[in-house]
Amino acid sequence: MKLKKVTGSYAGRILLAAVPVAIVSTLVIGGVAQGAVPVSMTISGSQFKIAASQLDGTSFSQYAGVATDTAGKQHAVAIANIGQAKLTNLCQSVVADTPLGKVGAIITAGGGGTPAEATDLQIGMTDLKGNTSFDDVRIGVDASTVQTKAKGAVGDFAQDSSALHITDLQQISWSTTAAVFTLNGMHMQVTTDGKECF
Repeated sequence: MKLKKVTGSYAGRILLAAVPVAIVSTLVIGGVAQGAVPVSMTISGSQFKIAASQLDGTSFSQYAGVATDTAGKQHAVAIANIGQAKLTNLCQSVVADTPLGKVGAIITAGGGGTPAEATDLQIGMTDLKGNTSFDDVRIGVDASTVQTKAKGAVGDFAQDSSALHITDLQQISWSTTAAVFTLNGMHMQVTTDGKECF
């Protein structure tokens, strides 16, 4: 898992954060909104926040990992894999300090009774809060033997479960990727007041 190095102006940082939004917007405007949108939502160079009122997932695993940026700097992360995920009232935000103040972007989706959906979701996170329950959980298994497509290193501590349920999700991450991300009711907003998901 690699993160792009952010170089250049502060405006460039916000542009990098907004690139996945632009991809999604183009596809949705092109008439793909009712189908599955193949997209990778990865914010490079800075951590970002994700929130959801509810996450329901299947085929879950979690183990330790390292995210390395192009400058070679390593960031310790907990890697979470979810085979199929539904996220209600999804929010993603990133903010950067600029000469104009705190400028950022907020993406929301999955409201109005139609959750956002992701397939083969993988998250490299540093912080996670919420009320969580697991189905058929196994804790302390070898990371190379977890029951998900993505697996960790031999000998590393891991956990997995057949299903995962989280309410009041709040997460700080370095990266989020998915084979398919369907953002129902997506809205992207550029902010200049430092506003974030939480």
